[in-house]
Amino acid sequence: MTASTTIPQGSNVLTQKVLGSRRFSNYWWATIVFLGATGFLLAGLSSYFQKNLLLVTDATQLIFFPQGLVMGLYGIAGLLLSSYLWLVILWDLGGGYNEFNRETGQIKIFRWGFPGKNRRIEIDFPTQDAQSVRVDIKEGINPRRALYLRVKGRRDIPLTRVGQPLSLKELETQGAQLAKFLGVPLEGL
Repeated sequence: MTASTTIPQGSNVLTQKVLGSRRFSNYWWATIVFLGATGFLLAGLSSYFQKNLLLVTDATQLIFFPQGLVMGLYGIAGLLLSSYLWLVILWDLGGGYNEFNRETGQIKIFRWGFPGKNRRIEIDFPTQDAQSVRVDIKEGINPRRALYLRVKGRRDIPLTRVGQPLSLKELETQGAQLAKFLGVPLEGL
């Protein structure tokens, strides 16, 4: 959910964009893992071919078995991990939107998943099935601050992004706006 979710006066449709895996931190870690893994692989190859392939240090001084071999294996494992991270970013896992439409009387929750038969995750239900907007706050080592939509006959549906918790002010504002828009109570504050 974006921080600037405001409902225009007289609007009957509220759309909230949900940020998926295309975050700065994911780009950062995918790049760092790629660079580190490439360095390890080049160090392992340098020790095998006895030709320096690195700019920073001379890896020809490493004995291939076991140091060069292990560094090469770490490099391959790191490149596989980096490839996974870049694919997750490319597929934008978890990204999508929440659409609340008073004109049609429908609520649509959409997220992108892993490629395959179930890549598009869509949940549609009538607005009258919405019972409340629930705020979930857990502080401590692993804090969690999220909004959930409580729906008749279903589990609570998460409305906010996974990862960085929202600020309390942002969470309260978004929860109150959504509850007011849907005409349901706000729980958990």
